[in-house]
Amino acid sequence: MRIRLFTLLIGLGMSASSFAQSPMTKEERAFAIKYMDEATKGVEQTTKGLSAEQLAYKPDANTWSVEECLKHMAISEETIWTGFVTTALQTAPDPSKRAEVQVEDKMLLGMIESRQQKVQTQAPFEPTNKPEDFKTVMKEFKSLRAEHAKWMKNTDDDLRNRYAQTPVGTIDAYQAVLFISGHVKRHTNQMKEVIASPGFPKQ
Repeated sequence: MRIRLFTLLIGLGMSASSFAQSPMTKEERAFAIKYMDEATKGVEQTTKGLSAEQLAYKPDANTWSVEECLKHMAISEETIWTGFVTTALQTAPDPSKRAEVQVEDKMLLGMIESRQQKVQTQAPFEPTNKPEDFKTVMKEFKSLRAEHAKWMKNTDDDLRNRYAQTPVGTIDAYQAVLFISGHVKRHTNQMKEVIASPGFPKQ
């Protein structure tokens, strides 16, 4: 996701003038809330009714199980939010830096959600850092998602003119919120790949 994605985005030659130059609109807020909700429900629906054996199943030694995907998402939900959104909001809005944002919202989401390019996660995001059982992690994950969705519904912060540095380059704080849900969708798709694998337990 890092260098190759960033290179692709820059190579597309997106013009900074095509991006929002003002604080978040009502339509943008509504889209973000809906997108966050879809991502959360996707995790719940994908894992609903799975047995302990199914949750723990790994197609091979290098592939995460469904449970490990969830643990990674729970770690990332808190860490990425703090690193991208919270950090961005600690600075004053600065419209003059819009030119540093080189990707539009939909393109960003397409890149983050896509499973075509696999990425090796960093050590702090490894599922082994969260030893709790599946139910406990799911409860924590849903609680974080609900907290962030509530914030998104009520914030008056200028999210378009504050920025975060990410593996795909500079994005604005609004995009950072979308980035996190795109990350959730990405790993929900990874869960579905595991479930669809030939050796996945029938129960």
